Order: sequence, then structure tokens, then C-alpha cells
Amino acid sequence: MKKFHHYIIFLAGTSLLLASCSVGKKYTRQDLDLPENFRNNEIVLTSDTLALSWRKFVKDPNLTALIEKALIKNTDVSVALLSMQQLELAYKQSKKGLLPTLDLNLGANRTWLSTNSLNGSLSDQFIGTPYMDDYNATLRLSWEADIWGKAKMQKEEALANFFGQKENLSALKTRIIVQVIQSYYNLIALDEQLKIAQKNVQLSDSTLSMIRLQYNSSLVSSLAVEQAEAQKKTAELLIPLADQNIAIEENAISILCGDFPDKILRSKGLDATIVDGTLVTGVPAELLSRRPDVKAAEYAVVAANSRIGLAKAAMYPSISLTPSIGTNSFQFNRWFDLPGSIVKTIAGNITQPIFQKGALKTNYEISIIEREKLAVQFKQSVMLAVSEVSDALAKIKHSDQRLQLIEAKSNSLAKATSDAALLYKSGMANYLEVITAQNNALQNDLEQISIKREKLNAVVDLYRALGGVNDTEQY
Repeated sequence: MKKFHHYIIFLAGTSLLLASCSVGKKYTRQDLDLPENFRNNEIVLTSDTLALSWRKFVKDPNLTALIEKALIKNTDVSVALLSMQQLELAYKQSKKGLLPTLDLNLGANRTWLSTNSLNGSLSDQFIGTPYMDDYNATLRLSWEADIWGKAKMQKEEALANFFGQKENLSALKTRIIVQVIQSYYNLIALDEQLKIAQKNVQLSDSTLSMIRLQYNSSLVSSLAVEQAEAQKKTAELLIPLADQNIAIEENAISILCGDFPDKILRSKGLDATIVDGTLVTGVPAELLSRRPDVKAAEYAVVAANSRIGLAKAAMYPSISLTPSIGTNSFQFNRWFDLPGSIVKTIAGNITQPIFQKGALKTNYEISIIEREKLAVQFKQSVMLAVSEVSDALAKIKHSDQRLQLIEAKSNSLAKATSDAALLYKSGMANYLEVITAQNNALQNDLEQISIKREKLNAVVDLYRALGGVNDTEQY
């Protein structure tokens, strides 16, 4: 018995000695070979900058209220928060990996033995019954020595998954903010398109009345009247289309805000919707600390790196100790008759997988490939982030140039429309010149609204591309 205790003590000591061994490798970030600055960026900074809070970025109080509602009531955000709670519980559980497990087992059974068996004949002789009872109560402790650092790797994986989901939540909130802002801009742009259509209907109606007067005086043919009617219908067709698109956009914003479709309170025009266009772009390397989707992609690589260590550890031996103490009796009234009913066991086990049909090795190789896939995806997310910033900068730069040109064009067309009407009244221009001038002005006004919306959306895209929501923002 004393010699057996020596074996157990030796086994426990060996377990503690090997507990410092670890088969997993520490994660190191791959060389991303980032460019020194963004394309189309005339400002090059080397110091870290903080992502701009959306509350400072958005100035419109109506839009601010919509964003606040969306961040609280949006169903995707609610699901992401619940996923975070799940991963937080998984991480808390992983921190208990080094603790033993303790089980209590209570059992009672009755066995009718064969009278032709030795146990059956002895039972009838000594107990006086044709059956045998067995009452058992056992408290069993089980502890596995963490020789290969499995508990640490499990904790690292769970922590990486938790922080990855946290970054995914930030990325989701940024996406929700951007969707609300851009839908809001689209809605206001549709309002302006509706106003332009209504204004052109009035102008076309005035032109049509003038041409009808001349037709009644036999100064123009019926063709002039029909052309003027067609021009008026062109403007009128824009009204139900704008009303339809306004209703659809309002419904989309309502759903983003977690509500059923309803009217949306908004500003009167795109010029009244102010956004902070002075975003500091910094350098591409800063995206690694500012972009939540990039950080989430890297956390996925960290978690995969821990899974490689766990897959490797599964191929190595495991050492466990399982002591137990309890009571056992064949009579119920003597079940807890101490110390006679006490039963004690102590056991140490070494388990080494030998033949698993190659499953453990395959699992290890798959985990390596999975990490490589995620590493490539991480690099791709960084490249995409740099590209998105460059794209947004290009859109802002060139939309400014287009706005200057179309503003000059608008002035020319406004003067052309006015001059065409005056010349027509004085008989120095025909009706086609009047209709053409009005149609050109209508198309130009609609295009100007589209460019303004593109400029605002580009600024919002830059906000998202630079990182959007940061960890310090409160909702």
C-alpha cells in the first residue's frame, strides 16, 4: 500500500513539473508591408489620431435622434450584444480550466442472483434473501494536469473570440450609423428632387399657356402645343416617382431604427444637413488600431493560432488523478454506518492516443490551414481598408470639382431658360429652344442634387473607412 502511494506521489509530482510545458506558439503579426500614406491624400501624419465620434461628426439634431434610436433598437445590434454575452460566458468558463471537477453519485440497486451461481447460493446462505442490495454514495474528484498548456490556450482562444465579437459589434454599429446617415441624405435628396419637379411643372405650365395663346392666334402650329404638353408631362412623371421613393426610403430608415414603417422627421434640404468634413486621415498603419473590422480579423487569427496548439496537445499524453471517498453497504440501515461503510479509492492515469485513424493529425493539419486562411483574410481586410480610405478621398476631391462645374453650368442654364422665354415672347426664338432650355435646366438641377448627395456620402464613407465607432464612445 505504501509503495502504491509512492507511485501516486511520483505521478502528481511529474504532472506539476511538466505543467510548465506548452506546445502552442505565441501569436506574432505577419508583415503586412503597408504603404506610407493613402492615395489621393495630401495630408500625411505620423502621430496617432483618434477616430472622430459620430456625435461630433453629425450636426443635424433630427439625424442624431435617428442614430441614437438605431443604436439602441436595431435588431442586428441586439443580436450582436447577445452574442457578446455568450462569448463572455465562454471566456469566464475557460478561466476555470485548471480547476478539478467534483461529482457526487448516490445509487441503490437490487439484484436477483441465479440460484445456480456461487454468488446466488452464498447470498441465500449468508443474507437469507434471494436478492442482493447495494447502496452506494461516492464523492469523486477528478483533476487533469495541464502539462501542455491547454487551459491557457483555451483561455486565449475564448478571449480572442470575445474581443473579436466586440470589434464586430463596433463595426456593426459603424455600419448602422453610416446606413442611417446615407439613407437620411437620400431622403432629403428625394425631397429636393420632388421640389424641382414641382417647380418645373409650374414653369412648363406657364410655357404651355403661353404657347396655347399663340396657337389660338395662329402664330404656332399644334405641334408646338404637343411638345409643350410632353415637356410638362416629363416633369409631372417625376412627382409620383419621387413620392414612391420617399416612402420606400422612410420605411428603410424606420426598420434600421427598429420601428415599423412611419414618417421620418428631417431637415428641409441638403445644404441644411451639415457634416464635419475635416477628418484627419493619418497613415495606413493606423487602420490596424482604428478599424474594428480589421481588428476583428486579426483576433480571428489569434483564436486560430490557439486552436493549433490545442490540436497539437490532443496528440500528446494526458495525466489525471481521480481520488474518491464514499460509503457502501448491502443493508440500507447500515449505509452510513461509519467508519465501517467508508470506501476510499485513489487512482492516477496516463492516457496516450496511439491509433485514432489519423484523426488527430488531420485535425492538427486542418487547424494550420485554417489559420493560414484567416491570416490571408486579415491581410485582405487591411488592403481593403486602405483602398476604401483612398476611394473616399478620391470621391470627395473629384465631387468638389464636379460641384464647382455644375454650379457654373446651373447659372448658365438658368440664364438660358430666362433668355429663351424672353426671346420667345419677342418672336426671336422658337418654342423648341424654350422647351430644350427648360429640359436642360431640369436635368442639370437633378444632377446637381445627385452630386451633392455623392459628396456627403463620400464624407460618410471616409468616416467609416477611418474606423468609425471607437471603444470609448457611449450609447
